[in-house]
Amino acid sequence: MSAQKRRASRQRVLLAQAAARIMAEHGIRDYLVAKNKAADSLGVSRNSPHMPRNTEIEEALDEYLRLFRADTQPLELSALRRAACEAMRFFERFRPRLVGSVLSGNATRDSRVSLHLFADTPEQVVLHLLEHDVPFDADERRLRVKSDRYRDYPVYRFDAGGVAIEAIVFADTDLRQAPLSPVDGKPMRRAALAQVEALIAEAG
Repeated sequence: MSAQKRRASRQRVLLAQAAARIMAEHGIRDYLVAKNKAADSLGVSRNSPHMPRNTEIEEALDEYLRLFRADTQPLELSALRRAACEAMRFFERFRPRLVGSVLSGNATRDSRVSLHLFADTPEQVVLHLLEHDVPFDADERRLRVKSDRYRDYPVYRFDAGGVAIEAIVFADTDLRQAPLSPVDGKPMRRAALAQVEALIAEAG
């Protein structure tokens, strides 16, 4: 490997590590935001051809948590997964599925529990929240459904015992076709309540 290629490879590693540290310490889940902040912190152009892939940042994040958060992160993850279970029971009629960092295992105390719900209309979820006097904020989330196509979905965010919850609402027919993951571009991994409970049990 030439000296130039070694420098480029080293820069990718440093950027991935810096982005991972930023995500872990500041609760950022947007990979592009983390990459840009990492580039700024290292004095690298945001347009550098050596920016790491999202999968590289995810691997660096796993390593960071193992090295620097081994005493606290597993407990934080367990608490978030238990909160996810409570939220999934609350949304039982909408066949909730857990996604994101709380499912993958690299969540920290600042992470948000992200759920996919399935309903005929988003208004059914809104009515459910209102009927149970749950204050919430409404927004939209743009997700990639094919390699070249995105779609906006309604999302409702609320606090449950100090844990941030977001519920993204899909059509009933979308249960079997998950949007693409921002990490590797493959269909997002989704977990039903029983699977999340099994993860908690396995972790002890």
